[in-house]
Amino acid sequence: MNKGYILRRLVRSIISVLIIMLIVFTLVYALVPRNSIFSGDDGYRKLAAKPDDKTDYMYNIWAKLGYLNFVRSADYFQTLYEVDSPEMAEALQPGSEAAEQFKALYEADGYTVEQYTKSGRYYAYKDVPIIKHVAIWFSNLIKIDTPWSVHDENNPDLKRGLSFGRTESGGVALIGSGTTHKYLIYTDSRFPWLHQNVIKLTFGDSYPTYQGLDVMAVLFQSQGTEVKRPVTYATGQEGESGIIFGSLTYKSILDRMDRKKFADNYATFQTAKNQPSMIGTSFIIGVFAMLLSYGLGLPIGILMARKKDKFADKLGMVYIIFIIAVPSLAYIYLFRYLATAAFDLPSVFTTYGASDIRSWVLPTISLALPSIAGLMLWTRRYVVDQMSQDYVKFAKAKGLSQREIFNRHIFKNASIPIAQGIPASLASCLAGAIITESIYAVGGMGKMLPNAIQQHNNVMVVALAFLFSTISVLSVLAGDIILTKVDPRISLTEKAGRS
Repeated sequence: MNKGYILRRLVRSIISVLIIMLIVFTLVYALVPRNSIFSGDDGYRKLAAKPDDKTDYMYNIWAKLGYLNFVRSADYFQTLYEVDSPEMAEALQPGSEAAEQFKALYEADGYTVEQYTKSGRYYAYKDVPIIKHVAIWFSNLIKIDTPWSVHDENNPDLKRGLSFGRTESGGVALIGSGTTHKYLIYTDSRFPWLHQNVIKLTFGDSYPTYQGLDVMAVLFQSQGTEVKRPVTYATGQEGESGIIFGSLTYKSILDRMDRKKFADNYATFQTAKNQPSMIGTSFIIGVFAMLLSYGLGLPIGILMARKKDKFADKLGMVYIIFIIAVPSLAYIYLFRYLATAAFDLPSVFTTYGASDIRSWVLPTISLALPSIAGLMLWTRRYVVDQMSQDYVKFAKAKGLSQREIFNRHIFKNASIPIAQGIPASLASCLAGAIITESIYAVGGMGKMLPNAIQQHNNVMVVALAFLFSTISVLSVLAGDIILTKVDPRISLTEKAGRS
């Protein structure tokens, strides 16, 4: 395998993702009216009778989301005068010399300066160009937790450093002080058993839905009700809680309950819940649906090819045509009705929840139905095509049995294009399935992107676009690499093979 070619493909993949994100940012932040983001914000609507507070709220949200830079004259004057001083009060008066200087200063820097409706005080704002917005977003995308990550004025003597130890639950850990997370690397009983908090993707806070939650928390935190267990805190206090000790992060001001449980400022935490995260739920259903698809689609497609134009082939074609011709919404509802009537399986995921295997059966099979048909069709085509090749006739002339010819040559060659699609199939598991998850009321990723677009949750739209585009682009490269493993005759170089 040509490592230089792989590196060039990776570079091109990164460029592709950058172009995609530039398009997404342009669509979301330039072509969609920015006022639309407040359509689902109850806090914004409650400020209708307070015009100054409403203006403040509106521009602060826009600034937080990266639309613009926003400065209030009150904030500016706090850097020049003491709070509540006579000089400060004089400067804030509309038409004062200091207020006019503020206006002139920011207008000279390209800001638009306006006055609050009620108080008459000045505020200034300047739109952030899309290219700069994209650059800022990518510069903040990856956060590395170090002993200098926390800056707390309330704790100027905070010790900074790293040490080895154990978590409260007994896991081995690399412990940080001055870091955002207490445990940078740690082990516990949760899959995949070894966890890290050193490198994190940061997409910003979700808004207006899931307001205040980090996007990664929305996607990856477990759902449902808290699963409590007996725990012993660092102070020796015992109790029942679903706390995940590996998730402890720095908290500047501790309340009375925090001091009873924690021996330091690492007192913010996540809790274990009884259902997987949204992305985890979709991935579980997707992976098992993919395994079911390949487990049934490939052998049935091979059987159809070997029994071409016979009963097995015709029966398989009936199923394929049915899946292609009938809308997915219709046959999934039909399958759900028949399965619930015959096997008494739950018609919706929430009947028994994620802890009961019966909840997963119908969504998984429903998601696999179209994939099975697709694999049956293409496997049959590839195998039939290979069976008519000259090398098959030559192998027969050499005395090889039909089984040997099929196992050694036909299936191996027919599986090449199918194997290339495995990474893309696996990647699609993360995106979820809109129709299947909607019908079965599954709390997965299927409706996340459409809902984010509908609710004008631009932070979530951008994050999902980045995740899905990156995974998709890399899955294409992974498919080509698998291609070279299945068929060594294919070389990933610029001169030969795929380019």
